[in-house]
Amino acid sequence: MTTEDSKKDSRVHDDEIDLRELFVSLWKGKWFIIAVTFVFAVGSVLHALNLPNIYKSEVLLAPVAQEQNMRIPGQLGGLAALAGVSLGAGSGTDKTTLAIEVLRSREFIGRFIEKYDLFVPVVAAIDWDIATNTLILDKTAFNISTGQWVRDVKPPRKAKPSKLETYEEFMKLFNVSRDASSGMVRLTIEHYSPYLAKEWLDYLVLEINEEMRQRELQEAERSIAYLNEQVASTTLSDARTMLFSLIEEQTKSLMLANVRKEFIFQTIDHAIVPEQKSSPRRALIVIVFTILGGFFASVLVLIFNILFKTDKEA
Repeated sequence: MTTEDSKKDSRVHDDEIDLRELFVSLWKGKWFIIAVTFVFAVGSVLHALNLPNIYKSEVLLAPVAQEQNMRIPGQLGGLAALAGVSLGAGSGTDKTTLAIEVLRSREFIGRFIEKYDLFVPVVAAIDWDIATNTLILDKTAFNISTGQWVRDVKPPRKAKPSKLETYEEFMKLFNVSRDASSGMVRLTIEHYSPYLAKEWLDYLVLEINEEMRQRELQEAERSIAYLNEQVASTTLSDARTMLFSLIEEQTKSLMLANVRKEFIFQTIDHAIVPEQKSSPRRALIVIVFTILGGFFASVLVLIFNILFKTDKEA
């Protein structure tokens, strides 16, 4: 046998000894490992049972097709741009993308929170009573009997949450996503109350359609007023003809905005009151924490064994 073969056999033998010592150490500390794992398991069960149920409601929306406006060449194209007239799908951000960003904006959500008075259910709610269909509120944050906020917060925040703070909490519950292939838009809200989650989604769809409809109305009215001024000050027949065409396009937009309730989003699948919770996944929580407990205990046993062995050799 060569020297190299001897060294290889020695390394294999050492590895076998190390593994054997490892398993022996774990076996000696098995009761400690079992005890710690049991504590973690019981603690995770208690923790999981104390977590409130969260319900998720969602609505599926289809962007309403927008008609492409005429393209205006030359100086009249610049005039149309000044009047706020869209020159086709290639100019600027498409209205669906704009609507999605408006849905996420502080201004829109802030007005939504204030209009529907969502401060208490967003900030102070901690659970939901399924028997009475009422929210359970944090008594240290909101006094139900007096209707006053009693939170103890550090300045500049006040006892009553501001629209900005409520917006930040609301955005933890609210999500907007758009499918890249189909273009469909999905809104979801997760909350303790399945009824409120569904109700808020209905209101959000209503409000975003109305918001975009009002924007279109105001833009079309301003454009028509500006174009009429230009018609009055223009004597060239070709220019007047083109300006009348622009006014016709804006009048069409004005008419559609007045008659179409689902202006920017058409509801494909309405929000419903969810019957099953979406979280927490209690079984998974218990399994993960139990495994972590066993791993933590095993590491402690090995560390104690190494320290004990080192002290003994010293």
